[in-house]
Amino acid sequence: PLPVTALNDPCLEAICRQRFTHFNPVQTQIFHTLYRQPYNALVGAPTGSGKTIAAELAMWWAFREHPRKKVVYIAPLKALVKERVADWGERLTGPMGRTLVEMTGDVAPDPESIRQADIIITTPEKWDGVSRAWHAREYVQQVSLVIIDEIHLLGGDRGPILEVIVSRMNHIAAQTAQTVRVVGLSTALANARDLADWLGIAKVGLYNFRHSVRPVPLEIYIDGFPGRHYCPRMASMNRPAYRAIRMHSPQKPVIIFVSSRRQTRLTAQDLIAFCGMEDNPRHFLHMDDNEIEAVLERTDDPNLRLSLSFGIGMHHAGLTQNDRKICEQLFHDRKIQILIATSTLAWGVNLPAHLVILKGTEFYDAKSKGYVDFPLTDVLQMIGRAGRPQFDDRAVARIFVTDTKKEFYKKFLHESFPVESSLHKHLHEHINAEVAGGTITSAQDAVEYLSWTYLYRRLRQNPTYYGVEDSSERGVNAYLSKLVVECFGELERALCVTVDFDYAKGKVSVAPTPLGKIASQYYLSHTTMQIFATRLDSIDHANMFCDLLHLLSEAAEWAELPVRHNEDLLNRELERQVPFAIARGRVDYLSPHAKTNLLLQKHLVRGELPCSDYVTDTRTVLDSSIRILQAMVDVAAYKGRLE
Repeated sequence: PLPVTALNDPCLEAICRQRFTHFNPVQTQIFHTLYRQPYNALVGAPTGSGKTIAAELAMWWAFREHPRKKVVYIAPLKALVKERVADWGERLTGPMGRTLVEMTGDVAPDPESIRQADIIITTPEKWDGVSRAWHAREYVQQVSLVIIDEIHLLGGDRGPILEVIVSRMNHIAAQTAQTVRVVGLSTALANARDLADWLGIAKVGLYNFRHSVRPVPLEIYIDGFPGRHYCPRMASMNRPAYRAIRMHSPQKPVIIFVSSRRQTRLTAQDLIAFCGMEDNPRHFLHMDDNEIEAVLERTDDPNLRLSLSFGIGMHHAGLTQNDRKICEQLFHDRKIQILIATSTLAWGVNLPAHLVILKGTEFYDAKSKGYVDFPLTDVLQMIGRAGRPQFDDRAVARIFVTDTKKEFYKKFLHESFPVESSLHKHLHEHINAEVAGGTITSAQDAVEYLSWTYLYRRLRQNPTYYGVEDSSERGVNAYLSKLVVECFGELERALCVTVDFDYAKGKVSVAPTPLGKIASQYYLSHTTMQIFATRLDSIDHANMFCDLLHLLSEAAEWAELPVRHNEDLLNRELERQVPFAIARGRVDYLSPHAKTNLLLQKHLVRGELPCSDYVTDTRTVLDSSIRILQAMVDVAAYKGRLE
């Protein structure tokens, strides 16, 4: 392995020496390409193999070669952004003399601090929104390096945004005659070559390490559990989980991942009951009575107080920030041995353990009103938390699944899986943004724009997945043309664009409308524009406030608000406590729109909320409501309805 002196920079060597003296084997292989050469790169390696250093090497290259330009680091979750901001803010910015700024839905820095910053850490949505107006924002044109973490999430719901960002950064580079380097970091990939082609990587820059190169070897056991019903099946997993802890990790730290906040509580209660049968019921607790008393006095949640006294912590979004921090700190300091967490912990907080147990691989999805499987990326991320390079020489992951899915997990956990595009399902907003920005003025432009995307690469490789019958170049172009024309049609119906068919020349031209520009500016869906434009005219002047509140909660953006099991009962109860009924006639109390309406009313009257989940949900609603309200004002002004 390479020693840190290979950096040839006393400042950077000092930064690295705080944690290690030599790079690990994975980092050693990628060192030369990332730190010495200007090529785009894709690094696929298992969780826990030190990919953060890969990002740092690329960043140090950028600051050496382009000292006056900016580096953008894009992470898929706010939790990951916060972790990176805290880590780099503490370790790197001081010694390097650089400034760092965080851009997420929660944190909106002023334009001057963004202009002054050297490193921008952001989420895909935020950077997509900002870079749409790249002509007007000079700092977007001053980027020399874009690092995309967890780029394998290209196959997920938010993958299309990553595709658009890379295509747009390439487009900006071409327009301004500069180069933007793109570095992608991911887990091991089955079709790494496709991703590399799309990122413009030829001979140099593609690294795809198998799972076997983990710094700490991992043993994976998959256990099948019978039972059709979810809750009894989860309960039947608790005793095997306790046995697994006693067998694999009686003294070392353990993380148990569960699917919901309620499951963290139920699992903790069962584990406490099993502890009660032992000679020393508090064998998971590694601190004296005075210390634990002091901790319990600072803890807000009563369930957490009980579980912590047995050395079992809980971690989910329903707890206060203070409670989560206490659990993280105690687990990190090995004062408590067990942490029961929801899947967000796997992405957001770097807390490795010796043993990881996945208690079930399904979660309740309100949209489909049933239980669905975790994405494989999440499962890999969770088991990736097993193994602490500085303490362990081996690690264990136990995965508890429905017995019918056992073979599926056996196959895919050991073989890397292909990443497909889902841009074709989310095309409207992205096409609308490019039409509003003037990049696309005709169907031909739109097809050319799509030829820059990862979707275009996969259409040729795996046509049946996308429903393409003819995989030749002509067939793929015909499929894209059809996709574009359908997309234009829907945007025109939503009043966001005007489409003009010139049959003589065989040309389809497109132009933005004021509504399309509003949608792009505020990062809203075309369907929201259609709802606002058509419904603003029917606002009842006698009940104006009530009607406007209903209209606000009809926006398509609220469809993502989580509605959990049995929350319809809470929503019915809430409706009795607020000034306005949700709607006239039948109401779907499991609808995220109904829940949004109630949370907004409850916030306006400063009422008590029934549980901590609703407090975090209210925060989510308030974050988005400002831009949606601004868009409503703009639509009303455009229609001459400001009164």
